[in-house]
Amino acid sequence: MDAIRADSIIKEYGDVRALDNASIAIEKGELFFLLGSSGCGKTTLLRCIAGLETPTSGRIFYGDKDVTKLPTHKREAAMMFQSYALWPHMNVGQNIGFGLEERKVEKKEIERRVGEALEMVHLEGYGDRRIDQMSGGQQQRVALARALVVKPKCLLLDEPLSNLDAKLRLEMRSEIRRIVKENNLTGVYVTHDQEEALSMADRMAILDAGRIVQSGTPEDIYRSPLSAHVAGFIGETNLMKATVQGVEDTEGRLKVHLNTSSGNFCGYVAQGNWRPDDGSEVLVSIRPEALSVGSSEVPVNRVDGRVIERMYLGSNVQYKVKGEGDLLWNVSEANPQSMRQSGDRVLLTISPADVVILKV
Repeated sequence: MDAIRADSIIKEYGDVRALDNASIAIEKGELFFLLGSSGCGKTTLLRCIAGLETPTSGRIFYGDKDVTKLPTHKREAAMMFQSYALWPHMNVGQNIGFGLEERKVEKKEIERRVGEALEMVHLEGYGDRRIDQMSGGQQQRVALARALVVKPKCLLLDEPLSNLDAKLRLEMRSEIRRIVKENNLTGVYVTHDQEEALSMADRMAILDAGRIVQSGTPEDIYRSPLSAHVAGFIGETNLMKATVQGVEDTEGRLKVHLNTSSGNFCGYVAQGNWRPDDGSEVLVSIRPEALSVGSSEVPVNRVDGRVIERMYLGSNVQYKVKGEGDLLWNVSEANPQSMRQSGDRVLLTISPADVVILKV
């Protein structure tokens, strides 16, 4: 396995800049996600890492080796595509062994390694099956085995689960992570699915308009987004404007007192190098599950409102609560013993640790 580094990557297609000074550092053995909406540049960055695209400027490193201009087949990386790209006229074993045949590997060695790859993806005994006899989930495993059989140091995956149904996607999430970790691979995984990234990634980078706007662990990015864009992209959030009424240092974090249309609030700054000025306007981000429905004597971080919509999802109930003015709050309550009804008055309270202060 190798660490992977992309330094100041710019990729232009004519007048269109798909990547704008993008830099990432992926550690050995990490499963790293590139995440963002359609057209943000995540697949272009993956293709630059794979050698399928050449950056307009910037450099790609595998370990200490500069591979920016190295052909794809010499990078010791394997790529798994969204479409799987399996050959319908070949059986499963032939599909998996095709890359080894191209490398002129001896026939007996191909048979041995194809068997190993089938075992890795839990398809033992399926080598003679035709591709059209395999389910979508099984075809996905065949494509994964084909990538693994060449013994890559890095595994690159471009939205590999997007063609599967919900149940198979859940199953394959854990399978892909298991295979990456058991085989000591460095994995780079592109997706627009936030839940997929949060459940699988060691770390991730969020891209927007060709730029990396935040990177870190799933927990860091979810709990401490650095912008309204990241907060709204990774999960749901409630955003409202507020005016700063005081800032204090508390054990290395900046605690901010706020005035909002829903009353007085206090919370913490996500960015350590930014200190908002008294009287300035900021944004407040609060996750739906951070809102507690109940009673409180605390005069801050509370919202009086009325339930206007309810959605029962089994493990939790989602409410829309109308607060002061026109502000609507999305609230998620896990495993409630009794559900609120439309029209019920409720009091919402929020811990200061769950109130994230962002730049406007």
